[in-house]
Amino acid sequence: MKILTLALRTLRREWHLPELRTLAASLVLAVVALGVVATLATRIERGLLANAAELIGGDVGISAPNELPAAFADEARKDGLAVLHSASFPSVAFVDQRSQLLDVLAADQGYPLRGTLELGDANGRPLTGRAPAAGQLYLDHRALVALGVKPGQRIQLGGRDLTIAAELVRQPDGGELFALAPRAMMSLADAQAAGLLGTGSRAQHRLLLAGDPRDVAAWRRWAESQTLPTGAQMITPEQTQERMRVAFDRASAFMRLTALLSALLSGVAIALAAQRYARRKVNEVALLRALGTPRRRVVALLSTTLALLAIPASLIGTGIALGLAALAWHFAGSMVGNIPTVLPLGPAFVAGGLGLAVLAGFALPPLVRLAEVPPVAVFRESLARRRRRFDWLYLVPLAVAVALLWTQSGSARLAGILAASLAGVAVISALLAALLLWLARRVAPGVHPALRLGLGALARRRGLSLVQATALSLGLTALLLLAVVAPSLLEGWRRELPANTPNWFALNLQEDQRDAFAKALADIGGDQLNMLPLAVGKLTAINGVPIDQLPLKDERAKESADRQLRLSWSDALPPSNQVVAGSWPGAQATTAEVSVDESWRDMYQLKIGDRMSFAIGEATIDAKVGSVRKVDWSSFRVNFFLLLDPAHAADLPHTWLASFHVARGHADALAKLSRDYANLSLIDVDSLLDRVREIVDRVGSAVRWVLGFSLGAGALVLAAAMAASAQERRHEAALLRTLGAHRSQLRLAAACEFAMLGLVAGLTAALGAGGAGWWLGRTVFHIDGFIPPLMPLAAASAAAGVVVMLIGLAGTRRVTRTSPLALLRGT
Repeated sequence: MKILTLALRTLRREWHLPELRTLAASLVLAVVALGVVATLATRIERGLLANAAELIGGDVGISAPNELPAAFADEARKDGLAVLHSASFPSVAFVDQRSQLLDVLAADQGYPLRGTLELGDANGRPLTGRAPAAGQLYLDHRALVALGVKPGQRIQLGGRDLTIAAELVRQPDGGELFALAPRAMMSLADAQAAGLLGTGSRAQHRLLLAGDPRDVAAWRRWAESQTLPTGAQMITPEQTQERMRVAFDRASAFMRLTALLSALLSGVAIALAAQRYARRKVNEVALLRALGTPRRRVVALLSTTLALLAIPASLIGTGIALGLAALAWHFAGSMVGNIPTVLPLGPAFVAGGLGLAVLAGFALPPLVRLAEVPPVAVFRESLARRRRRFDWLYLVPLAVAVALLWTQSGSARLAGILAASLAGVAVISALLAALLLWLARRVAPGVHPALRLGLGALARRRGLSLVQATALSLGLTALLLLAVVAPSLLEGWRRELPANTPNWFALNLQEDQRDAFAKALADIGGDQLNMLPLAVGKLTAINGVPIDQLPLKDERAKESADRQLRLSWSDALPPSNQVVAGSWPGAQATTAEVSVDESWRDMYQLKIGDRMSFAIGEATIDAKVGSVRKVDWSSFRVNFFLLLDPAHAADLPHTWLASFHVARGHADALAKLSRDYANLSLIDVDSLLDRVREIVDRVGSAVRWVLGFSLGAGALVLAAAMAASAQERRHEAALLRTLGAHRSQLRLAAACEFAMLGLVAGLTAALGAGGAGWWLGRTVFHIDGFIPPLMPLAAASAAAGVVVMLIGLAGTRRVTRTSPLALLRGT
């Protein structure tokens, strides 16, 4: 209890000291930055899954070639989940003398559980609704054109006469993107009554569920513990929306980067303030030791004082983080479609704990080292400054920084790059500062007296100068990464989606329609046309082993092995593709080759030279893996996981798939194009492109928002670094004034000293921020060809050097005005 009482008195007595206030402010900033950005990241992750749930029409489900056992639905209802049954199958529709193969979805009246079913009436007015009632069906535009009918007319499907209730515009589960037949939707009861789902049918049954996330997770765990029927597979949001996942992953990485840099800046400020506070406490600790206080009680007193400061500061930071987290939750809602979810309180409280860890890791080592001050230091101050050659305690801040990067980055690669970059900055700045000090000793004797004073001051405080230069370099590196490099990364991301990015896909284009379609598209102002053949097949064997006999461990591999595959071929390497292993076969491959995407290589553990067998229509093809490609799936161009060589694939049964760009405002022209080519399915991805662009803009706003915390932390770093040598400088100024030095000489000497520190810090920060930005851009954000903005970095580093000098001069105004009597009075 005595330790606690003494610590309270000490804290109350010393609260006016700038070091303690810097410690508290840095801790609050670290907690707020980590808490708010963790909340944003959680919101984005939940929004991603919720958006993906809209694409599959529910939160989770099971797909199977036969009707699922009732136990799965019963367990879901027991958990309070909404249940939906549906089935998809091919069937032929008849009207008058015309017929058309349709891809039919039969669903019960609960459809859809998630998302919106978009319809159109006979006059083209948009509608929303549920699955068709008994005796009704919906047809998409392509089916209406092919059959020559309109909403309100009747057709025959499955031996039943059905009324076309509306045009099917868009369904939440999206249908099959590359469906080779027009789409239709009917009542599940009608499909069952017509015998379309009986034994021997080609129906694919689905059970979809929706409800509270905890209940969904509980059912999912239960279902995964059961033995699924033959051919059944789980349907999860994580499997969908890959293009959007890239955007959300980048957004999360950007915000985690800003939060980490803010927290590390706060840690640097804490370390500097703790160093100065420890130096101030030397005489007091020496007196306690001289009075017989054991070391462990000294450590306990210092640790308790720090805890009494840290706990309220952490609670304040947590409270602010919770308040701002509510704003962040609302802010991120517009980024992910305002999907309702509950604000999590965990990230803010976790940030509070992390803030305490940062404070302990960066502040305790210099304070604990105070316990080593010998009692005789009361009489001989030089003994108090005795240091070991290597102090293991000072590895603690490094360990805390690495742990913070590892746990909060969400990516081992991001953590490694930041850690390596900041370590490199620390080493380079220390080396440059050491070189500067070496030069100062040799240049100082022959320069202006005021400059000689400044250079001499740097050389005399060698250890302190190295600490200041390193701390300033780390702080400025973090600020340049946030203020200069991060906006450039965002701009590089924007450039990946220029205004003329392909925003339409055309499916089922026939060979004899290609030239006419290209001309018709050019006539309406379309450009960026990219066509590739599309063949539908199935993977049958790898290296001669049938696919159903391979011990596949990757769930994705099992799923792709069970379903139809889309393959293509091309003479030249398609845009947005890069060969990373092997070589592109070109147009004249002597043996059949296949080029696989990186994900397929990883799923099936493929290597160059392996053989893959495919069944495509009535044909079979056995191809050697000739190359591995890295595919940019966010480019919105026509891309495939598997590309065959054209010499051995050109005769396979196929249609063509095209992507192109048409400016907004050409709806009528596109409608005419659709009527002229009634077999085509035109898919508009403008809304998806707009969503990605909106995410980029929102991330830019979020980065600028979090940058405010970082600027505050950076200001604390500068203030703490400048204040680190204030006490020594005050004594020197008093002594020099006693010896007749003028204030102008002292100011010039200080300007020289801080200009040198600013030069080292600015140059090192520019190199560190540029190198880290290049590394991050290539390996974390995957922005090909990214080059950091060299001129802005150079200008910012020069400006940073000037700012350091000006802040240093502002902070030494009081020092240069120190009265010569102050030295004699011991103040």
